[in-house]
Amino acid sequence: MDASNIGNAVLVQPSFLGTDNSYLLQALTTDRTRLRGVAVLSPDVSEDELVQLNADGITGVRLNLMGQTLPDIDTAPYATLWRRLSKLGWHVELHREASDLAPLITSLLNVGLPVVVDHFGRPASDSGISDRGFKDLLELGSSGRVWVKISGAYRCAKPGSNFMRDATHQLINAFGTERLMWGSDWPHTQFEHATEYSQTLSALLDLRLAPSLVDAILCSTPQSFYGFDKEPVSDVVPTMPISPFIS
Repeated sequence: MDASNIGNAVLVQPSFLGTDNSYLLQALTTDRTRLRGVAVLSPDVSEDELVQLNADGITGVRLNLMGQTLPDIDTAPYATLWRRLSKLGWHVELHREASDLAPLITSLLNVGLPVVVDHFGRPASDSGISDRGFKDLLELGSSGRVWVKISGAYRCAKPGSNFMRDATHQLINAFGTERLMWGSDWPHTQFEHATEYSQTLSALLDLRLAPSLVDAILCSTPQSFYGFDKEPVSDVVPTMPISPFIS
């Protein structure tokens, strides 16, 4: 973070560590002011555990459903989990192919939870912005309760395509930059040899968006969404100003 002039960061539990969030929680202890976390949890996690995780700097739950049979998130134990998350003011970060996103997002919105959509919504790489699921995602921009991460374009586009440019412009039109956030997707699982942190940031900057739009996507939107503009979760004094985020 320091080497890249990153003031604040959101650390998201990767899929390969499952529900063992111990490494994530250990990382959060290094600076409770500059860091927030998103955990992966079993739907039957207790309310006491959630309260402790909230104190530890966790602000949301990642629901990674890639390659899995879709659960019925409208029934127990998910329904209980959603009520508990709502009490804490948490969000759900959703990772699933674009073709299945809209019904999942709608269910979460119906119980009052804000939703963060991973990786452009994961349209099929051979469809890109023509993916029907991606178009359905754009229609949810009017809800005002869905945020989309501009991250990991290499996971949903063929090399050399204009996907990132075209998709970003369409997302800006549908959601506004107040509900778009950049993510580095570091450490680029399964793409470690294809990209690195500096390239993922350059991919956004190379779009040559207006400075105000870039500032919103990199700074002001995540600062507000993840609560960095509120009282810190500990009494650690910030050591550097807020600048672009990494997630």
